Amino acid sequence: MKFKFSEVFRENTGAGAFFFSILLWGIGIGCFAAAMNNFLSDIYIMDSVERGWLEFFREMPGLLLVFILALLHRVSDWRIMRIGTLFSMVGTALLFLSANMIFVTVFIMIWSVGEHLVMPVRQVIAMQVARPDHAGQSLGFLTGAMNFGKVSGSLIVAAIFFAGTVWFKAPEIVLFRVLWGLIIFLMTLSVISTFTKNAPNVPSRRPRLYMAKKFSKFYLLELFYGARKQVFITFAPYVLIREYRFSTAAMAALLGICAFVNIFAAPFIGRLTDRLGYRNIMIWDTVVLCFVCLLYGFAGKIFPFELAPGILCINFLLDAVISTTSLATNIYVRTLAESQDELTSTLSTGISINHLISIIVAPAGGWIWMKFGLGTLFSFAAIMAVCNSLFAMTLPAEEACPDEEKSR
Repeated sequence: MKFKFSEVFRENTGAGAFFFSILLWGIGIGCFAAAMNNFLSDIYIMDSVERGWLEFFREMPGLLLVFILALLHRVSDWRIMRIGTLFSMVGTALLFLSANMIFVTVFIMIWSVGEHLVMPVRQVIAMQVARPDHAGQSLGFLTGAMNFGKVSGSLIVAAIFFAGTVWFKAPEIVLFRVLWGLIIFLMTLSVISTFTKNAPNVPSRRPRLYMAKKFSKFYLLELFYGARKQVFITFAPYVLIREYRFSTAAMAALLGICAFVNIFAAPFIGRLTDRLGYRNIMIWDTVVLCFVCLLYGFAGKIFPFELAPGILCINFLLDAVISTTSLATNIYVRTLAESQDELTSTLSTGISINHLISIIVAPAGGWIWMKFGLGTLFSFAAIMAVCNSLFAMTLPAEEACPDEEKSR
């Protein structure tokens, strides 16, 4: 079927400018994420404890996001997107400075403020610019643009560091500064592209913290998900970098492959969830996750050292795919919510909850790794996965849930 831009998006809403901005933003985010762990390990020699504490502060803006957006309740979504991008630009520019770990942590926290500000408003704007019956397709375009950006950003980092180290023999710190300059350039273009006369200058209704007894199981599931997510984000790359000496180019290439695979895996997981039901997906994905965690912790002891990195790359890819199953939790909430506002507010509260557990897990995980070893850290993560499966078994079967039509 032939796609027509005008059939999906409303005229004079700035849809083209918005998606171009998001594409540039996604490439910048992809570049930053692909390089950050190696930057911290290779340039600042951060161990697992220090990396955990940095993650504590990096995730703090996510925990406080609801309150930050409340302070900006009179600011339009487009302006918040610009403000967020400018924060990330400032955080990146400060990384040019030769600073100690405390200041680097502050710089990355500034970047994170911007990243978290853009997260919710980009979804709102994607729905604003769509025609009433094409909001889902617009959100699909948004996801596609972000995934394309992550793949492109990862490949750009891999190319810069491969060419820089192999062909030009450039010091790593120089290559990181080249990358920071490229990210600032992309972010600048992203901001400029949002200055369209068609951008609405009115704020949307902000999500709020919302606690209700009927969502108590969802809140607990978000605690499990936040812990699982943080172990993967913070420590899985560090296993490859610190234990198996993965270079920046190698890590960027691996992250690019993961992002590319998820372009196809995410829709497949969505269809599988529709077919098997959210309850079965939540049970079995964490069963698989249990074995993924154990491989992170013990691959070096189970397999020959020269074979272990390849096994862990496959494990890393599987972990990235499993992370997309979090959509099953959102579907579970939809079956309970009685209105779109209740759904949005509950999901927003869930984000705050999993950020709360994230800032606890990050430093605690680093301490466990340093004190008791890598195997203990990921054994603990495997136990959490088992607990998640057992808890998911207590959820009602789909046919026992309230009528889905209520939440539509």
